[in-house]
Amino acid sequence: MSKWGDRLKKIEQLAQSFQQRPLTTPYKPRLWPCQPSSVWKLFPRQSMAISFAQSCKEDVHVFALEKENASEGQRIYLVTSYSELWHYYRTYPQSLMHCYEVIPEGAVCKLYFDLEFHKPSNNGADGKSMVFLLIQYVCGKLLEVYGIKCSVKNVLNLDSSTEEKFSRHLIFILQNAAFKDNIHVGRFILAILHPIMNKIKDESWLGNERRTNVSEMTESPEMKRVKKEERDLSFLLVKDKDGQHCSFVDLGVYTRNRNFRLYKSSKVGKNAAFTVAEDNEFISTSKKGIGVEESVFLASLVCNVSFTGQRILTWDASELNEAKTTAPRCQQESASNPGSFSSCLASPYQEVDNFVSTLVHKDGIQGVIRRWSYFAAEQLLLYDIAKYRWCENVGRFHKSNNIMIVVDLKQEVWYQKCHDPNCRNFRSSSYPLPQEICVSYILTLDEEDQAYVMDDVGNFELGQNQKSRKNPQEETADVWGDDHEYLESLNEFEQNSGEISDQLLLTCVEDCDSQ
Repeated sequence: MSKWGDRLKKIEQLAQSFQQRPLTTPYKPRLWPCQPSSVWKLFPRQSMAISFAQSCKEDVHVFALEKENASEGQRIYLVTSYSELWHYYRTYPQSLMHCYEVIPEGAVCKLYFDLEFHKPSNNGADGKSMVFLLIQYVCGKLLEVYGIKCSVKNVLNLDSSTEEKFSRHLIFILQNAAFKDNIHVGRFILAILHPIMNKIKDESWLGNERRTNVSEMTESPEMKRVKKEERDLSFLLVKDKDGQHCSFVDLGVYTRNRNFRLYKSSKVGKNAAFTVAEDNEFISTSKKGIGVEESVFLASLVCNVSFTGQRILTWDASELNEAKTTAPRCQQESASNPGSFSSCLASPYQEVDNFVSTLVHKDGIQGVIRRWSYFAAEQLLLYDIAKYRWCENVGRFHKSNNIMIVVDLKQEVWYQKCHDPNCRNFRSSSYPLPQEICVSYILTLDEEDQAYVMDDVGNFELGQNQKSRKNPQEETADVWGDDHEYLESLNEFEQNSGEISDQLLLTCVEDCDSQ
């Protein structure tokens, strides 16, 4: 009994020791029981985070985080789900207060604007009125170009203004429509604002008041329309800190893998976080289990666009060649117009493009990929197919309507859908993708790639692997010596010592317990 009592006492002492000094593990938040097992990984580089997100089976996205007291421009990249981020966004507002959505290259997205001007250089400028006029103008152009009706009630209006700067974000939540990617958003905005953008460069025009003269009476209707647009858009002309003319609309936020600041986040070193503006008229629709603030957060995410029922809006780059035609035109997405915009451009997944091409090259019929669209929120690639109309639903080729091939990158399957009205709700059986083109097969990351972890109070720090990581050559030399010599010594020991007996192993264990 005394021996058993001693062992029990040792176990109790060990348990107390572990309670006082627990083993540290990587921080992996979980919203159980509300959410399934979560993904929460931090990376030092954006490319690593994007690759990891693409290889995940879970519904995850990439965000950029700025740290206080870090060097200017330094960011950490977080991969997690929307719900996971929102949960910890509320829990750790100090640690996550400088957060940006990464808009992936090629991802279907909402129409969005970044608006700002320097208040001291623009005395008398009415920011609220300027925002309202811009929304009205853009809504008019959406109706004119795409036939989409919208109003100020479809626009989430976020404000992060200070005494020095007027700053807004506008996110258009259109009914069943979104842009092919943020490059097309930028092209559309540049085209519809082109009449006033040229005038920013024309200092002589900016310095003189426009006067109506006899020559204006003989101008063509088209020229009169252009001049009217110039006058209507004159409110977009503002001055920067140096007194130079510039645009109220920031045209630099439509680049690949753009970082776009989130609702409730501020820039590092600043206290002005984005909040719902006083003049906002958009009302988000809350779903079951989602509060009002979370619904605003989800609506503010530029790439939070569902695949179901979305019309994809595009703008042809050829329309921007010095704006030779002033009337905006778009590449129509109807099945009757085969187009050529994306047929010569690869998606971010060229291996998948090549595979889909093989699916529509059958029985002597050479189908082509007319256009692709990438839904980052669901990791779906949608391919509009031309010249190949085989439909699994009817078991034959359609006479006129084309088909779609949908590739689910998370589930690693593909299926066929159709533009034909009779097959609108049809979805074919799912077929597995070849292993060699699966993202999980192509993109694999080691756990050690996660350089940062977040502790249980929301602070970011280097992971234990990174802190203790040494040069592999130094570690080998310090611990093992030369690999070849180590293996020779191990072989010699095994050959000369023979098999280690069970009794010797038990003796070693007892000696270890007694210490």
